[in-house]
Amino acid sequence: MTSVLPKLTARRLGMIDYQAAWDEQRRLHEEVADGVTPDTVLLLEHPSVYTAGKRTEESDRPTDGTPVIAVDRGGKITWHGPGQLVGYPILRLPAPIDVVAYVRRTEQLLIDTCAELGLETTRIEGRSGVWVPEDDRGPARKVAAIGIRVSRGVTQHGFAINANCDLGAYDHIVACGIRDAGTTSVTAELGRQVTVDEVLPIVERRLPTLLG
Repeated sequence: MTSVLPKLTARRLGMIDYQAAWDEQRRLHEEVADGVTPDTVLLLEHPSVYTAGKRTEESDRPTDGTPVIAVDRGGKITWHGPGQLVGYPILRLPAPIDVVAYVRRTEQLLIDTCAELGLETTRIEGRSGVWVPEDDRGPARKVAAIGIRVSRGVTQHGFAINANCDLGAYDHIVACGIRDAGTTSVTAELGRQVTVDEVLPIVERRLPTLLG
């Protein structure tokens, strides 16, 4: 399914293998950078997979020997899998390029999405992504992760928001290299099933936030 938004195209790919989605990202990146394709966001799920950004340390990797795909985004290791909505924005950033501002816009998109679902989230200084604040249930918990790359002024990779995924997948890694905080899902926090199908149209509607 493809929908056209102002200055932005969103494509729903459903469940797709990580490598296939990465190949599609790279193809689109070249087309957007060459000016022959409009800014595009891929929205999808992956089968279970671990991916390691350029700053991943050996001690962050799976403790059970599970294979990891090395990728060219920033950040460290993370997990993708069913029940998690992944977004790959392939966007030309305005000049002068401000990557931090783009990350903040991505966080705002996710914060606003969580709010619409009934979940209060926030930023944490020095840590990218979107977090459920510390409360009587425990320390701050990450509900959405961000990892990007910018080349030729165009973004790759993006964000992932945990809807109703199996959080046990994070037990085998040090997610994003953070040892003193947990990972959560919208379902776990709200105490009701929140599926990718529920989250997807909200994210899709709010994608123009990425453009500033």
